[in-house]
Amino acid sequence: MHYLVGTDSVHTTAAICDYLDERATADDTVTVIAVAPADDPTARRDCDESLNVAAVRLAAVGNVETERRSGRPPDVLCEAAADCNADDLVIGAHSGDPDTTRDLGATAQEVLAAANRSVVVVPIPDL
Repeated sequence: MHYLVGTDSVHTTAAICDYLDERATADDTVTVIAVAPADDPTARRDCDESLNVAAVRLAAVGNVETERRSGRPPDVLCEAAADCNADDLVIGAHSGDPDTTRDLGATAQEVLAAANRSVVVVPIPDL
C-alpha cells in the first residue's frame, strides 16, 4: 500500500500518524508532503518540523519519504498522489492551527472534489 500524506503542521502530522499507526506496515510506503508558501519562512519552518515528526513517528513503516513543496495545497497534493500512484491520500480535516475553525477546511474540500483516488480525512483533535 502506498499512502500519500498531506500536511501543514505538527498537529496535523501527529493526527495522521495516529491514524497510520494502526494501518501502515513494514511492507508499505508513506510519502509525506508538507505544502508551504515559498515566501513565508514561518510556514516553511512549520512544514519542516511536521516532516521531522513524520519521519520519527512512522519509523516502523517500510519506506517513508518526506518532502516540502510550494504551491496551492489541493493542486500539489492531487498532482503528487498521481505522480507516485498513491493508493490513499491522507489529509487533515482542517488546518492544524489551534485558532482555526473546526469545520472541514477549504483544502480538504477541494482535495475531496478533485481527487481521483481514495481520500481519508483525519480529524484534528482539539489542543
